[in-house]
Amino acid sequence: MNKLFNTSGEEARRKEILLNIKNLPSIPVVILEVTQLLSNPNVSAGELAKVISTDQGLVAKILSIANSPFYGLPRRVSTIEFAIVILGFDHIKNIVIALSMIEAFNNKDDAFWNRKNYWQHCIYTATAAKRLADDLGYAKSGEAFTAGLLHDLGISVMHRYFKNEFEEIYNLASSNELDFMSAEREVLGITHCEAGAFLLEKWNLPRSLIEAIEFHHKPSEADFNKQLSALVHLADYMTHCFTNDPVLWDDYYELDSKTAQILRLGDENYIERLIETYQPLYEHQNELTFSK
Repeated sequence: MNKLFNTSGEEARRKEILLNIKNLPSIPVVILEVTQLLSNPNVSAGELAKVISTDQGLVAKILSIANSPFYGLPRRVSTIEFAIVILGFDHIKNIVIALSMIEAFNNKDDAFWNRKNYWQHCIYTATAAKRLADDLGYAKSGEAFTAGLLHDLGISVMHRYFKNEFEEIYNLASSNELDFMSAEREVLGITHCEAGAFLLEKWNLPRSLIEAIEFHHKPSEADFNKQLSALVHLADYMTHCFTNDPVLWDDYYELDSKTAQILRLGDENYIERLIETYQPLYEHQNELTFSK
């Protein structure tokens, strides 16, 4: 079991806080529809596209992902059918699952929440995690994408269900009194990492994803799959370093000193040089447009 769900002491209290959330969304219907459709080995790209196309916001997001410089596709992807053919059924399934889960918490903008910045941060981290996974030979790069897209799901959970506490956390962090995660602990007793992991467990997602979300700030503490957690961590760190609009909750982001060891990248000097090679991809990342 992941560490969030131990039954003793502080961990039990955190779980109780999350269990008391009322009206927590069920897993989105489109995930069930796409999963059921893909259980048929004879399903066509057209049939899958028809289901996905019932949500044009989802279509726009998938096309934005497919056209990301991190994918390096030789031509622009303009239709959902072409995206399915180019990216493959498995990866489209991962994208649909992750996007639909985040869409379940499509919080409205306010003084403490900017949907566009949140979406961009998630997409950049997801596409970077997949690119890292491909470049480093991690077998399940689609899994890295999904974990990258969902890594900060707990932030939106907190904003929606603990609005007053979220504002207090935000103010503490923006005034530099505490870093964001320390403020989360101080005000709410849980972090967004734990909140996101709780939700994924509630929705019965794989253990590797749950752990990657819970330990994306400290992959060396993961038990089940340190590599996946480290890929998301490194992608998240690069996104914070190389985007023009970094999110507040990643201020003072520190790279886990064991990341290089976990990913077998030699010493810290090597990993710093590796990180620099990804900067041009961020610089050429197209502006992502999402439906409101």
